[in-house]
Amino acid sequence: MSAKFFRSTFSGSEGTCVEIAHRADRVLIRDSKYTGPSDDQPTLAIAPELWPAFLDLVLSGNSGRIGDQLSVTVSAAGGATLINPHGTALDYTPAEWSAFTKGVANAEFCR
Repeated sequence: MSAKFFRSTFSGSEGTCVEIAHRADRVLIRDSKYTGPSDDQPTLAIAPELWPAFLDLVLSGNSGRIGDQLSVTVSAAGGATLINPHGTALDYTPAEWSAFTKGVANAEFCR
């Protein structure tokens, strides 16, 4: 079954943002501005039980780790980089991260 990805309603006219798909066994995260082959699109996964901690970290505006599954680094400029233990990284601009954060605050990404 294919995961249905969605983004914050606060995404700008470019439509680039953090994209999320809720699945029974994990939450998938990807970057909507990726333009390569769909089979090669970098996607991060986090266990559903860690999802609330991830959302809390996003709302805090701080950098941190979510268990052993995800590292979040928020830059001074307001962008963010998410990295999994395998080194797969997703980089978000300040506008993209801000739109995602506003969506999290608006409860758009709750399971």
